[in-house]
Amino acid sequence: MTALSLAFGVLIGLSLGLTGGGGAIFAVPLLVYGLGVSAKDAVVTSLAAVGTISAVGFLTYWRRGLVEPRTGLFFAIAGMLGAPAGTCIASRMPETVLLLLFAGLMAVVAVRLWRQATNRRPEPSPAGTNDCRDAPTCQRDATGELIPTSRCAILLVFVGVMAGVLSGLFGVGGGFIIVPALVLFSGMQIHKAVGTSLLVIVLVSAAGLVSQWYAGRTASAAVTLWFVLGGTAGLLAGQQIGRRLPAPVLQRVFAVAILAVALFLVFRNTLA
Repeated sequence: MTALSLAFGVLIGLSLGLTGGGGAIFAVPLLVYGLGVSAKDAVVTSLAAVGTISAVGFLTYWRRGLVEPRTGLFFAIAGMLGAPAGTCIASRMPETVLLLLFAGLMAVVAVRLWRQATNRRPEPSPAGTNDCRDAPTCQRDATGELIPTSRCAILLVFVGVMAGVLSGLFGVGGGFIIVPALVLFSGMQIHKAVGTSLLVIVLVSAAGLVSQWYAGRTASAAVTLWFVLGGTAGLLAGQQIGRRLPAPVLQRVFAVAILAVALFLVFRNTLA
């Protein structure tokens, strides 16, 4: 059990380090089918482990100046409001339905990652330029600071709440939603989007964890600890590997792995 928990943690950490988000998508299936944890208890363990691992990742990006705390906190507050709603919905679902919905979410993430790798868009134009093609919804001033318009705020709140709902429902941090949203809607550069996303994941995971505990669900302290230790090592290794490999290749491999797990979940739960 200890060795498997450590190994699975390394896998989750690697995916977080390589892609900047989406590592938690593997946590629940690994816990359920690898360690025999119930689906709803696996959500608690996933939130605790992914939140802690993401905190380590956030610190590494923050030290390099690749985090926008104000934008991240704005996202996180919205996500923390959505997390209890996701927990409430999950508590009323049979485990088989929950896992099948999770498989559907994984398939959507896999397709998005594959398309993003195939049709990679250029970085947003630097602040102060006048290129309006594919301009993001939220604009920035000449210093690069986000301009807090009502349209921008409504959009970011909506995406943040959706990330929170998914966190409470499936035990994921929502990085696969947050990173592209920050790039496409707020005009943030990809490296800063990854660092800011990790800050959001930490806070949203904490809110989801509190709502799970309030609903009476707990996680195994031993499994969570080994997940965190393995995940931290995997995260640091993934960040180093990610600097040396082409991003499109990483995203395609990640997409195929996610889709394979999604098909496995559908197969197992359809038979059940």
